[in-house]
Amino acid sequence: MSNDPRLPVLNVIDTLADHYLKGKVQAIKLAMMSLLSGGHLLLEDIPGLGKTTLALALAHALGLSFGRIQCTSDLLPSDITGLSIYDRNENQFKFIQGPVFNNLLLADEINRAMPKTQSALLEAMEEHRVTIEGKTYRLPDP
Repeated sequence: MSNDPRLPVLNVIDTLADHYLKGKVQAIKLAMMSLLSGGHLLLEDIPGLGKTTLALALAHALGLSFGRIQCTSDLLPSDITGLSIYDRNENQFKFIQGPVFNNLLLADEINRAMPKTQSALLEAMEEHRVTIEGKTYRLPDP
């Protein structure tokens, strides 16, 4: 049995390449490097070539929570970060987390979102936290 620390990563790459994304080994390796380095990954390709499948498969293989945002011109920052909603039964506001609170987040068509919404996403990416109604929430690590 090998003590190679790279073995778990290589096993995930092999599993994804064999079962989910045949012929996409390079994309899988880049995605794994991005996750392991704590960075972000920008995938640009024509529709239907497996970007969403890659994100879903990676999250599943690594046991990560997955969120997806379809960016449109009417998307609000609170649609990404979450918002406080009044709970009548408890007579108080409760914070409802948005998709940015997942370990792995796919933001599709970022260029279609308005600047204020893009800014909310960039804050989350840069600072690993979001500020909502004056309160700061730390985001989970991948």
